[in-house]
Amino acid sequence: MDQFLFFLVAFLAVASAVYFVFAKNPLYAILSLIVTMFSIAGMYILLNAQFLAIIQIIVYAGAIMVLFLYILMMLNLNKADESKKGNTLKFIGVFTAGLLLVGVLGVFRGVQQNHIVVENVDKGVGLTKNLGRLLFNEYVLPFELASILILAGIVGAVLIGKKDL
Repeated sequence: MDQFLFFLVAFLAVASAVYFVFAKNPLYAILSLIVTMFSIAGMYILLNAQFLAIIQIIVYAGAIMVLFLYILMMLNLNKADESKKGNTLKFIGVFTAGLLLVGVLGVFRGVQQNHIVVENVDKGVGLTKNLGRLLFNEYVLPFELASILILAGIVGAVLIGKKDL
């Protein structure tokens, strides 16, 4: 059942990503990208990585999509501008995609297929509780240094954003 759900969510992610690439309306493209990000979060949940799923939803489906929508509203795209694009850009895009396909096929050709079956999987791997224990026990100093760095960035952004001190 888990494998069926994983393939279903993976198919949804790939289908919405393909729709994102080929959508004519930028708003529909962004909405399909949001569906892609939620589908990837669903795959993380099925892989027992709840923390990554929450980060995926908060960062990508939340903050970055809001930024994309804001930029889309500011761009004011018109259909008249679309006709001004020549065939040169289309040719460059197809050529670049072909180069990417050749590179990916070359990588897959060099990979050896080893069928490894993992039988004893620790059910605690990926749980947020275990990540919290690890961060606050073994990696407490790097965690605190990262929080000080983030705090310094926030203070700097506030000071730069202020008009008068």
